[in-house]
Amino acid sequence: MNYAYLLLCADGSLYAGWTNDLQRRLHAHNEGRGAKYTRSRRPVRLVYAEAFETKEEAQKREYQFKKLRRPQRLSLIHAGQEDAEITALVESINTVKIQ
Repeated sequence: MNYAYLLLCADGSLYAGWTNDLQRRLHAHNEGRGAKYTRSRRPVRLVYAEAFETKEEAQKREYQFKKLRRPQRLSLIHAGQEDAEITALVESINTVKIQ
């Protein structure tokens, strides 16, 4: 499975990305091994994610996320909080502790 996701950074900014392993990628972001943007904005927290069958679909959605202005991203996050499937995915990733 591939994912497009939004992270909330410690400074309040939002970061958009894609991955085929959300747990590993979130851990990498929080360890300073993720994107250059998030290294100085740790800790980060997953606030939104969508699952896709193909890498190309996830990358296309990430690009769409990056084109959104902040209010539009916040609306998307709010709508995701009302979607049980998205909420369950986000909560399951945020509660996993990787050793």
